[in-house]
Amino acid sequence: MPELTPETLLIEDAAPGVAVVTLNRPDAANALNTKMGEELLHAWSRLAVREDLRCVVLAGQGRHFCAGADLKERNGMTDHEWSAQHEVFEAMIRAQLAVPVPVIAAVNGAAVGGGCEMTLACDFAYAGEGARFGLPEVGLGIMPGLGGTQLLRRAVGERRAIELLTTGRLFTAAEALEFGLVSGVAAPDALMSTVMAVAQTIAAKAPLSVRALKSVVRDGAALDLPEAMNLELTHYNRLFRTEDRREGVASFNDKRTPDFKGR
Repeated sequence: MPELTPETLLIEDAAPGVAVVTLNRPDAANALNTKMGEELLHAWSRLAVREDLRCVVLAGQGRHFCAGADLKERNGMTDHEWSAQHEVFEAMIRAQLAVPVPVIAAVNGAAVGGGCEMTLACDFAYAGEGARFGLPEVGLGIMPGLGGTQLLRRAVGERRAIELLTTGRLFTAAEALEFGLVSGVAAPDALMSTVMAVAQTIAAKAPLSVRALKSVVRDGAALDLPEAMNLELTHYNRLFRTEDRREGVASFNDKRTPDFKGR
């Protein structure tokens, strides 16, 4: 059966080894509805098993990245309907976190609520100068439910996370850079070229090393230091036996660009 074209996403291979996933509901500020949740779950699951993939960029079509959950769709939902929708969103964010290659957010405009959580679920992010971030769920009688509390604490620290979560205030791209939530800020019209340059840099590196680095950093965070160092050594000892390690050393000595094969 042919692959169905997503209704709420644009997915393309923008450069060798680099896929771009674009949230595509610009008339609704790319708000997260059930259909988008289902399509993102499918997209992340498909991307996770692509052996040729080396990096993913997550962006938003139009003026905004994602203004959070679609409250128009949620208006009048029963508790059962709300819970069923959220189960889709929970699976979606876990599928995003499970992608084995780096995922980079390119954030223009609003990244609020679920949009901020999707940014936090990326491995790192860049923002346009006018971007705005926030987790305002406290003002709606709920709280972040897609990892926002835990991912924010890991990104900005406990004290800052509690302040941002309990006030629900929005914060600027400059503040996001100061807090450590984004790695850089660019002019809005230069944001995608900036992020794509970083993605292509990653795509040119040894792919087994890139995947191992993401895994070790993520998994090591839950371990004490000796265990985390043992985890690092396990991956190190596997990598130095690969063809890519031999190619990397040979290309350095030959003063040429390495041709990594992922084996």
